[in-house]
Amino acid sequence: MAASVWKGAITFGLLSIPIRLYPAARSERIPLHQIHRVCHTRLRQPLYCPTCNRIVERNEVIRGYEAEDGQYILIENDELKKITPRSARNMEILAFLKQSQIDPIYFDTSYVALPEKDNEKPYVLLQKALEDTERVGIAKLAMHLREYTVFIRPRNHGLTVHTMYFANEIRSVEGYGKIDHEVKVRPQEIKLAEQLVESLAEDFDPRKYHDAYEENLKALIEAKKKGKTIIEEPAPKRAPVIDMMEALKRSVRETEAQKQKKRPTRAQPAAERTRRGAA
Repeated sequence: MAASVWKGAITFGLLSIPIRLYPAARSERIPLHQIHRVCHTRLRQPLYCPTCNRIVERNEVIRGYEAEDGQYILIENDELKKITPRSARNMEILAFLKQSQIDPIYFDTSYVALPEKDNEKPYVLLQKALEDTERVGIAKLAMHLREYTVFIRPRNHGLTVHTMYFANEIRSVEGYGKIDHEVKVRPQEIKLAEQLVESLAEDFDPRKYHDAYEENLKALIEAKKKGKTIIEEPAPKRAPVIDMMEALKRSVRETEAQKQKKRPTRAQPAAERTRRGAA
């Protein structure tokens, strides 16, 4: 099992649930390093001090805040420990929210919470209570030199913790949310668009989705290993400009036709196939 990133307890009321947090997901990427074109050596970025004119060791490094240009307030690890809030050990639930009220834009990093040994019952009790009430716990959690607000929600018979973006971290873009007030859409167009949405509706299956760029990069690496060339990815064709109503109607027809092709044909009984073959 992967190493835990936080150890402490979820608390609410007088109940305490000792847990550990583990990363719930991570990006999978093929690492590409910076290489010197001349000698094909991997380039590195060492810790270099321009004043001492030498490479420094890790044990010589401390943290510092730049108060003025080139002037730093130095901060020792012991000083950081003294100011660490109690949320570094206790994830106290402050309130329970309706899950439907939370905009997914506030979800940041996800973690899986597992109970410590012999503490499974209070863990399951919280999980069941959240499932039955369709609510999410909101709590404080300090780790990695920062205090986070987190959501604790039930998922797949367990508890998942998501760090939250704060309101001031959500970016606003000029004009967003105002376009629908400026554009007039006819009811027939909305109806056709909804029909197109329904024709493409399906249950979510994360296994269907993949990173085409990553797969192409793997193929490129394998091809270069064998001294082969690769086939260039075809450029997307730009759709012709046509009337929007006609585009919606055509899209619905084509989507329905594709669905018909994907539907499996009814298997013909063996006896019937034999009779037809004899005829």
